[in-house]
Amino acid sequence: MGIGKASKVSECYVARDPCDPPGIPEATYITKNSITLRWTKPEYDGGSKVTGYIVEKKDLPEGRWLKANFTNVIETEYTATGLTEDQKYEFRVIARNAAGLFSDPSYSTGPITAKDEVDPPKISIDPQYSETLVISAGENFKIDADIHGKPLPAIFWMKGEQELGNTVRREIKNTDHFTCLSVKEAKRTDGGEYILLLKNIGGEKSVRVNVTVLDKPGPPTGPISVSGISSDQCTITWKPPQEDGGSKISHYVVERRETSRLIWTLVDPKVKMLSLKITKLLEGNQYCFRVMAVNDYGVGEPLQSEPVNIKCPFVPPDAPKGVEISSVTKDSMVVTWEAPTNSGGSPVTGYIIEKHDKEGVRWTKCNRDVVTELHFKVTGLLEGHCYEFRVSAENVAGIGEASTPSLYYRALDPTFKPGPPNNPKVIDVTSTSVFLAWGKPLYDGGCEIQGYIVEACEATSEEWKMCTPSTGTKHTRYEVGKLQEKHEYKFRVCAISKAGVGDHADVPGTTLVEDKSEGPDLDIAAEYMKVINVKAGSTLRLFILVKGRPAPKVKWEKVDGEMKERVQTEVTSSHTCLVIDNVNRFDSGKYTVAAENASGSKSAVFSVRVLDTPSAPVNLKVKEITKESVTLTWELPVADGGAKIKNYIIEKRESTRKTYSAVATNCQKTTWKIEPLQEGCNYYFRVMAENEHGIGLPAETIDPLKVSEVPQSPTKLSVVDVTRNSVSLAWEKPEHDGGSRILQYLVEMQPKGSDKWTGCANVKTLEAVVSNLIHGEEYIFRVVAVNEKGKSDPRTLAVPVQAKDLVIDPDVRPVFSSYTVQVEKDLKVEIPIAGRPKPNITWTKDGSPLKQTTRVNVINTENHTTINIKEATRDDAGLYGIAVSNVVGQKEATIEIITLDKPGPPTGPVRFNVTNITSNSMTVCWAAPETDGGSEIITYIIEKKDRTGIRWTKCNRQKVTDVCFRVMGLSEDHEYEFRVSAENAAGDGEPSLPTSYYKASNPKFKPGPPVNVHVIDTTKNSILIAWGKPLNDGGSEIQGYIVEICKAEDEEWTLCTPPTGLRVNKFEIGKLTENQEYKIQVCAINKMGVGEPTAIPGTAKPEDKMEAPELSLDSELRKGIVVRAGGSVRIKIGLRGRPPPEISWSKDEGVLSDKVIIEKSLNYTQLSMDNCDRNDTGKYIVKLNNSSGSVSEFVSVKVLDTPGAPLNFDVKDIKKDSVTLTWEPPLTDGGAKIKNYVIDKRESTRKTFSNTCEGTVSGLSSGHAYNFRIIACNEKGKSEPTPLAAPVIANDLNIEPSFKLLFNSYNVKAGEDLTIEIPMMGRPKPQIDWMKDGETLKQTTRVTYVTGPASTTLMIKEANKDDFGKYTVTASNNAGKVTEEIRIIVLDKPVPKTDMEKAPHWTRQLLLCSIPTSCQGLLAHHLSDHWQEIT
Repeated sequence: MGIGKASKVSECYVARDPCDPPGIPEATYITKNSITLRWTKPEYDGGSKVTGYIVEKKDLPEGRWLKANFTNVIETEYTATGLTEDQKYEFRVIARNAAGLFSDPSYSTGPITAKDEVDPPKISIDPQYSETLVISAGENFKIDADIHGKPLPAIFWMKGEQELGNTVRREIKNTDHFTCLSVKEAKRTDGGEYILLLKNIGGEKSVRVNVTVLDKPGPPTGPISVSGISSDQCTITWKPPQEDGGSKISHYVVERRETSRLIWTLVDPKVKMLSLKITKLLEGNQYCFRVMAVNDYGVGEPLQSEPVNIKCPFVPPDAPKGVEISSVTKDSMVVTWEAPTNSGGSPVTGYIIEKHDKEGVRWTKCNRDVVTELHFKVTGLLEGHCYEFRVSAENVAGIGEASTPSLYYRALDPTFKPGPPNNPKVIDVTSTSVFLAWGKPLYDGGCEIQGYIVEACEATSEEWKMCTPSTGTKHTRYEVGKLQEKHEYKFRVCAISKAGVGDHADVPGTTLVEDKSEGPDLDIAAEYMKVINVKAGSTLRLFILVKGRPAPKVKWEKVDGEMKERVQTEVTSSHTCLVIDNVNRFDSGKYTVAAENASGSKSAVFSVRVLDTPSAPVNLKVKEITKESVTLTWELPVADGGAKIKNYIIEKRESTRKTYSAVATNCQKTTWKIEPLQEGCNYYFRVMAENEHGIGLPAETIDPLKVSEVPQSPTKLSVVDVTRNSVSLAWEKPEHDGGSRILQYLVEMQPKGSDKWTGCANVKTLEAVVSNLIHGEEYIFRVVAVNEKGKSDPRTLAVPVQAKDLVIDPDVRPVFSSYTVQVEKDLKVEIPIAGRPKPNITWTKDGSPLKQTTRVNVINTENHTTINIKEATRDDAGLYGIAVSNVVGQKEATIEIITLDKPGPPTGPVRFNVTNITSNSMTVCWAAPETDGGSEIITYIIEKKDRTGIRWTKCNRQKVTDVCFRVMGLSEDHEYEFRVSAENAAGDGEPSLPTSYYKASNPKFKPGPPVNVHVIDTTKNSILIAWGKPLNDGGSEIQGYIVEICKAEDEEWTLCTPPTGLRVNKFEIGKLTENQEYKIQVCAINKMGVGEPTAIPGTAKPEDKMEAPELSLDSELRKGIVVRAGGSVRIKIGLRGRPPPEISWSKDEGVLSDKVIIEKSLNYTQLSMDNCDRNDTGKYIVKLNNSSGSVSEFVSVKVLDTPGAPLNFDVKDIKKDSVTLTWEPPLTDGGAKIKNYVIDKRESTRKTFSNTCEGTVSGLSSGHAYNFRIIACNEKGKSEPTPLAAPVIANDLNIEPSFKLLFNSYNVKAGEDLTIEIPMMGRPKPQIDWMKDGETLKQTTRVTYVTGPASTTLMIKEANKDDFGKYTVTASNNAGKVTEEIRIIVLDKPVPKTDMEKAPHWTRQLLLCSIPTSCQGLLAHHLSDHWQEIT
């Protein structure tokens, strides 16, 4: 038909390659109204450069694609803005190149929701910054870290509380994911703690980095505090520098300067403390002080004080007031006083107490140490003497005036009725009697206890009957008899003294009269309490006394073992006995004896050690085998036979022989290498331990050992895993590799029913997997070790293995049932699981599936499942379940997670028991917190606050678990409020609300009765009494005391004191009738009135007294007096006695020197010595004597002086280059320990000595003559020298050897041991040789000899007839040689052959007969005892 009409012409097109689409865009940052996208460039740009991108978005779910960018996007990143919050979008990107071609759209991003992504800040920092960064001054340093967080966190660099910025030397660089702080040319001030802080809406995160700049320290922390200013000194204090320059402050330099001068003067260059007392200042001058710290890098900057005027601002204090005396005894009194009204402007630093004897003229200081309290006990008083006391106060300005003296008080012990007996009790009961026992009264009333009265009454009656004579019993136990059986009785005991019958003490409860039962008791001898040693073969006997009602049953047992038939036990009503005859090492151990009856049981353990030969060594093993040696190892025997193991004996035996031969007889270790051995031979080995009792049992190798270089068989071949077509095997290397490295292992298998072994693996490791097995078929496997010498014997698997899959039930086993974590801390719990095939794992919390987050997540591995909890909260506490399951089954387990948080505050309000309020204490009570924070309350913290103060103070030092606490140590009349907080394992909780204020004060009453009212002294017309303060002053100050008196036969009391009373604690009642008996009582007075009276015990009679002499020796004098040479000694001793005693002084082991001065008076005596030396050391004895008796005491005096000269200086040894010297200590050491001795030497041709401190003086020149002298040294100096009698020539001494034989012959019975020690001498030490019958003596384990420095000893164990003979010992050195002979005769039973060879033929002095050889020794011994003429 032909060609039709042509179409219209198209537009012109240029032939170009298409551009590839860009990569898939990814959202890098998402907010609620914007999304930032990032993509990759097209792989191919179509031959022209990509000039821009078009970003399209689509609203989901039904939106269409719209252009998102309105400007050309050149980079591969774009932020789409103006989005709707929570709306989902899709994005894609189209590329455009320079040719104007557009690519196909990229793949979509997928749905993206426009909402803020919140990721808390995180910091990744180099681990090096976890430790302190140390740099030197002038160096640069930087701190950098990677940062993360959404939205991007704000970055802050802090140092302390200050935010850091850029400076000339410091630069901070920040990016979105990185920050860096760098410092150039670091200074000391750049050191410290740097904090990197990140913040966003998700939270905060900080990291602390410590930087130390090594530099000179900064100035000390000021200001300098100046205190203790006086006329010539002051004390300055300061604080350490805030910057120590990275090095510990070693010391401080202190300088001073007068304000009128410009130059600083050094006070102290090396002050270790933070304060310094500066002396030698000029009064009236003005000073400045400065302090500089010093470390390893130099001296730091100074800290300067303000100007200080040096003058004393204080005056001495006024006199103390109200001096009172109490607690008077025969040698002590207690002095109390009130503080001075005016302290002189400075605190009182101490008080000085002085006493004055009424018979003396001088005041004597009582206290040696500083007294800061308002009371002091004065001791060392003379009994019967009267004393008055005064007190003066001291401050930094000096000692003030003394107080008004007290009244005179006589030093006497009071006497009263005795106190009740101590601890009365029933110790035994029978059907008709009761046995009582008690202790002496704690207080005897001041006089001797004369006896005791025992009283009894029936429990239903109140009529007490005396059981003892009216004079009482002098013993502290008593049997009350003739009682009615089954009746109950009460008992009481009282003590009797000269003052009367004391208070009674009741026996607790009532006592039923009947035969009583007693629990068993074992009376064990003291030697049984230690380890009981008994020799093997002897008899062990344990004898124990047994008590109890009824008679107990006794049973013997052996701990960790059974009682053998040889053990014999005997049991009676009073004792039990265990006997073992012929004991051996297996009888060692612990034996128990138990006694039991209806009233209880009692047991004891005895440790028995049998002294025997040791048992066999244990764990004998072969450590190494080569072609010519075997190395054995073993462990100590279980039983050492009661003695230390001395050595081991090793023996060997070829498998073809029956006897062992010794390898080593003196092995000191638990390992031994046996060589040489014959290659290819089989050997048995055994080891025996030896102690002082002999050779023990052997430990032997069970199988013969072949000596070769081929390795032994591999060990412990086992199956690790089995599948349907494979088996995994494992083994251990051979115990011995034959001396060369194992090259490989050959694995062979044999199908069951076949005889052929097939190689299936060659490996170098200790495991192999054999694959391509037939499912269900059974196989046997073996392994062979190969070294360069050949193959080992094979190690075969014990049983066949069937090729099939293994199935294992699932299992989960938490290690613990509960786990504890503190709030805001991390927790990781790893739980083992098992199962085959691998089980599925499911976690639940409180019965619901566990919701995993970035904070709480679970990680599962093949053998474990792990839960991780970051920054735990209280909500994480609960019961967590773990379920594991596979095709075989299912297993579940649970764990409890406990979160610990601080407890809440205690609930209240806090309640007080107001009746418990005193002047220094109160009782606080509260209710427990409503919540304990998940952990038990450990303790409560009680705090108090004084109304006049501003700080809360902790009241309890120890733990308080109760809800009540007694607060002590309060200040009287102060008001306090209290609060309480609880503490658990997580820390301290919030405190409770404070209470209202309560005032600490005591209630007020009339005073109690005075204590210890007693008579101090009497004359023919007066009585002196004393008393102590009442135990209870009624809450008000005691204003005085009233004393009343009446005749013993009257009841009319007469007031002896003024109605207002006395302010003192003693009073002398005068104008009395001689030998008339009086009753006396004392009452105390306070603001509330007159208190109850206290009467003296019994009556008092005015009469003159006679007293035996007594010495009052101060406790310090009893310790002795130590004085330096040249010093003085004063021994002052108080005395008393009526009539006045005669006084005499003497010196132990010597006479008093002329320098001794003795003073004597009515109430004291004193010995004085000036300019003391070592000869004054010794005991000084003082003796008193009057018509009433005598007494003596001594005081030891030690004079610290240089020691006396050493004694007996002599030469011990001389060599060509040294001399050994000996000496004895001086007779007197000068009162101090001899520290060392100095030896001086001088050549005889010289005039001066040189010294050394050694006993052996070395470095001498041979042939030279030397003089020596010795000097003793103590801490006081050197003694006079002791010279050597004559010069010493340095030459070697040669002494010809010699023996000192005690006997020429020795007898020993066969089977017994013999030890012969022969003293010897010689120089140099001689060489010792022993011979027997002309041949060198061969040493064995039975016959041996040892040579010491001064003797040689021959030892023979279990002698036999072979030991008979002549022994020769030879000693030789370069000075000569000496030989001695001894004969040893072994006494043994004769042999049967005893016929005379021929008739005895007598000559003049000779008898010839035939004597059996084995009987010669015995006959010779017999003849030597009876027929002296026969030889």
